Amino acid sequence: MQAVTTLSNELPQEEEREEVEREDKYQRLLARLSHQSVVKHYDAYADIPWDDPAYAIDPEDPRFIMHEDEPLGATSWYKSQPEAVRARIGLHTVATFARIGYTFESILKRGILEYAGKLPLDAPEFRYAYHEVIEEAQHALFFHEFVKRTGLNIRLPRIVRIGERQVIRMGRTFPELFFMFVLSGEDPIDWMQRQLLQSGRTIHPLLERISRIHITEEARHISFARHFLRRNVPRLGPIKRNVLRIRTPIVFKVASQLMMQPSQHVIRTYAIPKAVIDEAYGPGSNAKQRTLEALRKPRELCWEIGVLDDNWARLWKVLGIYARRGE
Repeated sequence: MQAVTTLSNELPQEEEREEVEREDKYQRLLARLSHQSVVKHYDAYADIPWDDPAYAIDPEDPRFIMHEDEPLGATSWYKSQPEAVRARIGLHTVATFARIGYTFESILKRGILEYAGKLPLDAPEFRYAYHEVIEEAQHALFFHEFVKRTGLNIRLPRIVRIGERQVIRMGRTFPELFFMFVLSGEDPIDWMQRQLLQSGRTIHPLLERISRIHITEEARHISFARHFLRRNVPRLGPIKRNVLRIRTPIVFKVASQLMMQPSQHVIRTYAIPKAVIDEAYGPGSNAKQRTLEALRKPRELCWEIGVLDDNWARLWKVLGIYARRGE
């Protein structure tokens, strides 16, 4: 059995916070994040015991069954299914999220390289950007390996491919919008993985280890994105700032749905009735509250930097992702 790096049970809870207006403090933050990437990093194959029998994936493993606090798991239809079917639906949903995850990581890596490619040689962000690319490549590897080992037919939602190259290009042409895209994917999955690990439920060891590694390293990536936005959004001209105000809530809405609801392929594969999906994720369900909670931190950042204010709240309300500041 391979030796793996020990992971702390304590999850990173808060991002590092610096006064980004001060150049010296901003550079110290970047230096700390880069140092942490050197001393606390993980390898997708050295640090996950894929061939340990305890880590093997059985699609009918009851540990993959959706819990009652999950929207679909709470429905009578889901509860009425045989245990093996419930487990398979749960695993298929998680595997689809992982499939979306490694595609998202691919877009993110290429966008960060576009961003780094325009930086001057002495830019303090350059080194950290490359550390992040390396870590995201490891994440893509373990998401891909997880999907492969499920043995399930996983189809990527079509919308993920729409605008892929445009998002990558934004790393060079509009990095503020690009890093909003980063948070739109990283924050919901971070929230979901934290909820899983803190639930007290019995979790499949492979899913638990992947989640702990991902949370640990993404804490740095999220911190960098937020500090970058705090530093740079106030410097934007009025046209780019308004584009950011329009496109950010749309990106948040789409990304949160992709990471928090079963895909159409899963729905068709298990013949989940439309009425059940409406019950689980439609008006009046607890899915909206879960989405609001998953987007709380990036939404608070938008309030803080003026991307969301009372004048622009209507779009967020129409999309169903609005909450007042501090809520």
